[in-house]
Amino acid sequence: MKTFLILFFAFTSAFAQTQKVEGLLLNSSNQPLANVAVFNENTGQHTQTNNFGKFELENISVNDKLSFTHIGYGTAKISITPEDFGREIRFILEPSETSLSQVLITSEVNILNQIAEIDLQTNPVKSSQEILRRVPGLIIGQHAGGGKAEQIFLRGFDIDHGTDITLNVDGMPVNMVSHAHGQGYADLHFLIPETIEKIEFGKGPYYSDQGNFNTAGYVGFKTKDRLENSTVSVEYGQFDTFRTVGMFNVLETESSNAYVASSLNLTNGPFESPQNFNRFNLLGKYNFSIPGDQKMTLTASHFQSKWDASGQIPQRAIDAGMISRFGAIDDTEGGNTSRTNLLATHSKYLSATKRLKTKAFYNHYDFELYSNFTFFLEDPVNGDQIKQQEDRNILGFETAVSDLIEFNDFDFSYTSGIGFRYDDINEVELSHTRNRKELLNRLALGNIDETNAYGFVNTEFNFGKFKVNPALRLDYFKFDYENLLSETYNNQSETKVFASPKLNFIYNPTTQFQLFLKTGIGYHSNDTRVVVANNGEDVLPAAYGADLGAVYKATDRLVFNAALWTLFLDQEFVYVGDAGIVEPSGKTRRMGIDLGARYQTTDWLYLFADANYTHARSTEDPEGENYIPLAPDFTSTGGIAIENLKNFSGSINYRYLNDRPANEDNSITAEGYVVTDLNLNYSYRNYTFGIIVENIFDTDWNETQFATETRLFDEPAPVEEIHFTPGTPFFLRGKISINW
Repeated sequence: MKTFLILFFAFTSAFAQTQKVEGLLLNSSNQPLANVAVFNENTGQHTQTNNFGKFELENISVNDKLSFTHIGYGTAKISITPEDFGREIRFILEPSETSLSQVLITSEVNILNQIAEIDLQTNPVKSSQEILRRVPGLIIGQHAGGGKAEQIFLRGFDIDHGTDITLNVDGMPVNMVSHAHGQGYADLHFLIPETIEKIEFGKGPYYSDQGNFNTAGYVGFKTKDRLENSTVSVEYGQFDTFRTVGMFNVLETESSNAYVASSLNLTNGPFESPQNFNRFNLLGKYNFSIPGDQKMTLTASHFQSKWDASGQIPQRAIDAGMISRFGAIDDTEGGNTSRTNLLATHSKYLSATKRLKTKAFYNHYDFELYSNFTFFLEDPVNGDQIKQQEDRNILGFETAVSDLIEFNDFDFSYTSGIGFRYDDINEVELSHTRNRKELLNRLALGNIDETNAYGFVNTEFNFGKFKVNPALRLDYFKFDYENLLSETYNNQSETKVFASPKLNFIYNPTTQFQLFLKTGIGYHSNDTRVVVANNGEDVLPAAYGADLGAVYKATDRLVFNAALWTLFLDQEFVYVGDAGIVEPSGKTRRMGIDLGARYQTTDWLYLFADANYTHARSTEDPEGENYIPLAPDFTSTGGIAIENLKNFSGSINYRYLNDRPANEDNSITAEGYVVTDLNLNYSYRNYTFGIIVENIFDTDWNETQFATETRLFDEPAPVEEIHFTPGTPFFLRGKISINW
């Protein structure tokens, strides 16, 4: 009998150690909390809650201690009792001040996204200009009016408007293939900054769910599913600047919610010729739950914008006293654009770990831009103004299934998906114009149909402290161009298939330290018009990358990150403004180091800084003539943020871009700059009063710069030199918000 009891207790003890715990985590309003980190402090096991706030953990024993961590909420802990097996544990997390202590270093492939979320919560985005600046190491520049997409710099790339970075909002692509102005053109101005909930990013070509243009990296923005409060704000400042934003809860039930948001922006800018800029944004989002652990989200948005611009100006015109820094050679530049988006997403949990997620979207987009890059170089009488125009429809679909399977020695998870994107681009036009009014002659006109079908699989083998992440993506492209200027019917097409494997390794010896090695191949597509003209050559040039890095949480309030990286491209792209096309320019090599630090000295004081060095060269040109024009070799961003210090909050941020070569032999230099911005807010009851100051030290700086050959009206010969858009001077705005 004694032996039997010993065996019985041994069996029940072993059985207890393999019990499963299920739970549901909610906020104080009884809404489910997704992506809460669930960590077993005894064994190191971890998982996270799904979209419905649910989680499962296997191999749990009595007295195991589980901790629940979510950014913006206080960490909670429970000790497992026998009663917790066989029932759903319900736990409510209470809101708390956002803190670095809420960052848990786990074997995530993109652990830095947690840090980016802390940055966003402690220092919210104040304007559309700030949206992309929140990505560590990414610098932007505006030129040719506030309605044009920003120029982007990342990892030693002058990405122009998006040739080497993938951007998406709620999973919907932003980049425009075969765009009238430039390949990969990515205009984020349809996104209302106040609706952003999370920014996800990854540097390098290591992510199988990211496709075209994912060479230097990707950035994904997620908009809020629900609003904590309805809000109205009004902002007014220098240069006849006015902005108002309204965000309103319109539905809140146990199973559904909806809100609408809208904004209006007006400004003339600091230029002598008023920009007459206006932009209107509208967003509506509806979420509802369906029986059977299903969730549906419907999103609709629209934006339209119109502006005048002063364009890039030559330094010699300023030196000669012809114009000031904020003057213009051709002030009839400018444009108008609009975009309408419809997005439907559906997710269903087929089991506690198996999830099916589907999205479908439709965009209608139009664009008209007037530019004058060379003044009177080509046409000494009428000038060289050009018009670029297009009307586009985009259809897309993606469905992906993911699951987690637990084995004795490791966990295996995967995500596998298929999808497509179809761009129907009508009357893509490049014309020679005068005064933004008179059509002199058409240089190009055609219809583009571009289809991208793809499949991907991402797998993760998690051995506890060590994770292996192999992945593969397969893309199929069909490029079709109908030349409408041809006297006879002229339609050309090409197809291409591209495979891009990835292999990443993550080592987590403790919850304070992660070491990673990422490797992968990515690509960026060429413009359809260039593809068919080159008979299918240089269609999808490859990018080969590797990152070796670490994240170290020295204390609860101090985090460091570092990465050594390299990236080889089979082909660069150069935008030729006067021809309105993208040209290949050969193979390149980049090597660099990224460094970052975050320190929260107190609950209300947050310090952050990032520094990025890159050595970028062409591999096919002789030494001394192999510089990559406008590729920055050193950038840095950082700042100090305060949050809820006796009802005060705000930040002071700097961004630094060093001098860089503007041409291949470095005989022309684009000047660097340091610019500092300030914002300060005071909250009283449900009111918030704020001031925003851009360029607080009133620095003279050049926001975008190009080495361009131009000819002024009275010049006998052309001159090549720096042409630039002046950066914003001291710019003060006041703001008042009310929420309820």
